[in-house]
Parts: sequence; C-alpha cells; structure tokens
Amino acid sequence: MKKVITYGTYDLLHAGHINLLRRAKELGDYLIVVLSTDEFNWDEKQKKCYFTYEERKKLLEAIRYVDLVIPENNWEQKVSDVQEYHVDTFVMGNDWEGKFDFLKEYCDVVYLPRTEGISTTKIKQDLGLMGKSKSEDTE
Repeated sequence: MKKVITYGTYDLLHAGHINLLRRAKELGDYLIVVLSTDEFNWDEKQKKCYFTYEERKKLLEAIRYVDLVIPENNWEQKVSDVQEYHVDTFVMGNDWEGKFDFLKEYCDVVYLPRTEGISTTKIKQDLGLMGKSKSEDTE
C-alpha cells in the first residue's frame, strides 16, 4: 500500500482544498492529512481559524479522499510523521515549492499546482474579513 501525507490548516474548506486532496490521493492508496491545531496556528503562524480543530477535523474526515487525520503540533514533526506512518509520498501545494525538499531523504516530495482563483485568503478578502493587501494564500 502506497501512503501519501499532506499538511494544512483547512479552514473555510473550499474547492482548492478538495482538488489538492483528490490529486494527493491519486498518488497513492492511503491519504493522511496532518491538520494544524488551533494552538499551532496561533502560536506559530499568528493565524486564527474560523472553525476549531475538531470542526475542521470532522470536515476532513467526511471527504472520501481522506483516510486519516492527525494533528500538527509543530513544524519539526514532519520527519517523524513520515517515518512513523511509513509514508511514500509527501504532498504540498506548489506555493511551498522547495521548502520541504529535506524530506526527499525519507520519501518522494511532490508539489501540486494550486487551484486558480480560490484560496482561504481570497474568501476572507471577498467577505471583508481582512485587508486586500495581506497575502497569506493557503490552499
């Protein structure tokens, strides 16, 4: 069985998220999503989510492409996650291109193209929830 892993916040779930998860699942048989906890988002990214970790986890678990959701508590856990879950392929959006190449020592690393025209940041901007100049695009 080929295992794939990806990481993210997945707040305000949208078509870009679904596209990424579908394409990630196509690269293997079993997809693990490592979901940023509320504490990690705030302490490390200064990002406040609309939905709590538990709510975001339930949403992800309801998506047919996702086999397992586990918490992301810190930036450093990626190597141990890959090893512990016997991951074959690490997947992220191409806005992170090159940032996780250090994982090539442990598994394949794939950067998938983002879905054009949609992001959590764009949704927040369109709803007037953040300034137009701030750019924190995350798929």
